Amino acid sequence: MSDWETVIGLEVHMQLRTRSKMFCACSTAFGDPPNTNVCPVCLGLPGALPVPNAAAIRLGAQAALALGCTLHHESVFARKNYFYPDLPKGYQISQFDRPLATDGTVHFDSAERGRVAVTIQRLHLEEDAGKSLHDRVPGRTAVDLNRAGVPLAEIVSGPDLRTPAEARAWLTVLRQILLYTGASDCSMEEGSLRVDANLSIRRTGDAALGTKTEIKNMNSFANVERALEAERTRQIGLVESGKQVRQVTLLFDAASGAVRPTRSKEESHDYRYFPDPDLPPLRLTTEWEQQQRTALPELPEARRRRFADVLGLAPYHAGVVSSDRPLADYFEAVVAAGADPRAAANWVAGDVMTGYNADGAFAVEPARLAALIGLERDGVVSLQAARRVFAELAAADADPRAVAERLGLVQVRNADALSAWVDEVIAAHPAETARYRGGETKLIGFFVGRVMKLSGGKADPKGVQPVLKERLG
Repeated sequence: MSDWETVIGLEVHMQLRTRSKMFCACSTAFGDPPNTNVCPVCLGLPGALPVPNAAAIRLGAQAALALGCTLHHESVFARKNYFYPDLPKGYQISQFDRPLATDGTVHFDSAERGRVAVTIQRLHLEEDAGKSLHDRVPGRTAVDLNRAGVPLAEIVSGPDLRTPAEARAWLTVLRQILLYTGASDCSMEEGSLRVDANLSIRRTGDAALGTKTEIKNMNSFANVERALEAERTRQIGLVESGKQVRQVTLLFDAASGAVRPTRSKEESHDYRYFPDPDLPPLRLTTEWEQQQRTALPELPEARRRRFADVLGLAPYHAGVVSSDRPLADYFEAVVAAGADPRAAANWVAGDVMTGYNADGAFAVEPARLAALIGLERDGVVSLQAARRVFAELAAADADPRAVAERLGLVQVRNADALSAWVDEVIAAHPAETARYRGGETKLIGFFVGRVMKLSGGKADPKGVQPVLKERLG
């Protein structure tokens, strides 16, 4: 496949995090009974007029600004005309030639090409269609219109990605930015983030783009990568056998890992776009745009750099603790409560993150974790003991020192107690003692481990080594 270069562009449909739909007051709640969140507006009944959702416009604008886009102070809602059972109006209200925002950039790290800039050609607002259900009624297709009218922002990238793995990596970065803004919960499981991928191939070194196809029906970033791999292989096989690639829309079958054509790909003229006569142009002011810029949080890349440059975190830990906004906020609260940043990052990237990923919450308040980190720093408890204390703190609201004392985990520093444990270990291992005294000084780790085991983890390992070296001569 080295003779071929893959060119990939992505279209990401993000549901905006609003309580009501794009042009009416119906709920956007996920999982409600079918066809209960509908009204004359989202059903397209005669005489019903749409009214834009101000919250959706605000969230869309903040997402656009976070992606480095130019926010246009005048954009136009248009009617995208097509007929499908889950589109009750016979058209979708979207934006076409005058979108909300254009010309953004999102960088990511490619394993093959290093730091890569991917252009955001446009971000526009639109409403969602309903959903066709093929498994509710045997032999029939049912339609649920609860999603009809749900607010979306469509983000269209340039043809800047070169491998399926790059597409997955870039989507991960994009999702992270969008989650930081709070514009969407980006749940692919609930349909609030959907990805369509365009792929074409060309001979390595060629400048002209090949015929592209569009792939739909991908429910995870891993499946985006799998689908693109399958389509790249299919297109190369066609061209190398003397056939042509046709511009089609394909569905990805996750079970088989294959793509299959569904229909020829529509062009913009097929949709007969025209400005929606019921909606005037959307006009924004400079002051309003500045308010949205001010409302943006510190974004992931800036936060990652600050954690590394200011707090001294290693690149890996800076990336992990900034990967999720609540996780980063928690880390900063632990540091603010007095913990050393590097120690706090180790805890957050380990035990804290494990619990957060499982439960979606932080079981131990930042101040108590900072106190526990202080106990470990001061040698009151070992790291192993601190982990046991952390598990107890997650189950009950208690003081870390009190928990360590109750569990008998406070490290013993008393010289007489340490000497007694050391003497017992030396007496129990005469062969190893002789080898150490014969020059195998690396056995010191063996003896420390045996003392720690004998003491039940209570012995201060920093105090054990000097006593051992003295006794072993």
